[in-house]
Amino acid sequence: MNQIENGKQHRAGRGAFNKRLVQCGTALFLFMIFLAANPARCQTAAGGWKAEVRRFAEAQQWEEAMAAIEAEQERRPGDIEVREWRARVLTWSGNLPQAEKEWNEIVRIAPKDPDNWLGLASVYQRQGRIEEARRAIDSAVEIDPARADLHLARGRILRASNSPKEAKTEFERALQLDPGSGEARASLESLQEETKHTLRFGEDNDAFNFAGTNRDEWTELSSNWARHFATDFGGSFFQRAGTGTGKFKGSVTGRSSRWGAFTAGGASAAGQDNGVIPKSEAFFEAVHGFRVSETAWVRAIETAYGQHWYWYRDARILALNQTTTVYFPRDWRWTLRVTEARSHFSNTAKEWKPSGSAKLNFPLVRRNSRALSGGIFFAAGTENFAQVDQIGSFASQTYGGELKFQFSRRQDVTAYSFYQERTEGRTQTSFGFSYGIRF
Repeated sequence: MNQIENGKQHRAGRGAFNKRLVQCGTALFLFMIFLAANPARCQTAAGGWKAEVRRFAEAQQWEEAMAAIEAEQERRPGDIEVREWRARVLTWSGNLPQAEKEWNEIVRIAPKDPDNWLGLASVYQRQGRIEEARRAIDSAVEIDPARADLHLARGRILRASNSPKEAKTEFERALQLDPGSGEARASLESLQEETKHTLRFGEDNDAFNFAGTNRDEWTELSSNWARHFATDFGGSFFQRAGTGTGKFKGSVTGRSSRWGAFTAGGASAAGQDNGVIPKSEAFFEAVHGFRVSETAWVRAIETAYGQHWYWYRDARILALNQTTTVYFPRDWRWTLRVTEARSHFSNTAKEWKPSGSAKLNFPLVRRNSRALSGGIFFAAGTENFAQVDQIGSFASQTYGGELKFQFSRRQDVTAYSFYQERTEGRTQTSFGFSYGIRF
């Protein structure tokens, strides 16, 4: 009897087990069908919210990326990892002021994480605040000196601060820690090709329908001695209707990552001016630029203001120049220049004259280190105050263009031409070229 009861119980238990097995198999089958029909949801579940943010960021869908982060913040309020991802997306999207604020708060909360200092350093570097970027990346390397990526980042910042020797040391250290790093190897090679000086030679020709042809040859040496200091020296030699003369010029530039650049200089006739060029000149220019975005249509804007004095034998000229340059993606840029000039001749009263010009530069072809670029420009009322036969009471319109061919990282040649229409039926056709070598 007991055996019968035990047999019944055994069969009942086995039936229940089989039933549960069928139910589990059915559920697994249905789940597999669901995954096959919803692969994106499966990937999201497997990759998590961070993978979702990365996908949005790669597609530059910044609003969607921030929405995913905010949703995670609601689930994990105050979580430092979520804040770090928020700061990264703000950095990637070019919202640098908010990214800076977020990273500073993060490093205050978690000062022992080198990635946080690395994020802050990258923001400072993109803002052009190199000294602050150096301090931030130094903190990151101090926390974890065995990470190759941190030494690589410090090398990039040092290179931007015009400290090639220190940058080389960092790139070499990164390569020691990660021998397979292609970026570290390429950075070392780029340092070997960096130059401090540019020597340029040029020739200009002006043909008129009312006078003889003018010619001048010139040479110029520009030197970047340090990150904050540069010089520029040159000489020009003019031929005007059988009369020759020349001048020398020089300038000094100081730079600051916070305030921009300031240049001051002058020029003087070499010997006799012969009434052709100014006896002396003086000028200054202040330049300041700021980044707008890494992804928007306008990437950066640069503004400049300068004053230039020309002292002729029988005339005094003061030119006030305001220049704005807008930088677009793919090396396109637009430059607008406005000039107010005050002329004072020995037999006339002082007079102010406005003029302006616009120029568009654009790339054409690039093959490795070789590149061809172009530019077109238009000017109205522009006078060349550095030549006596170019000042006076006339209105003009100028149309022109240029081509620049860079045939190596160290050498290029530029050619230009323009046509100017003046009042009283007068015209001017100009052309010239220059060759530059960096060393």
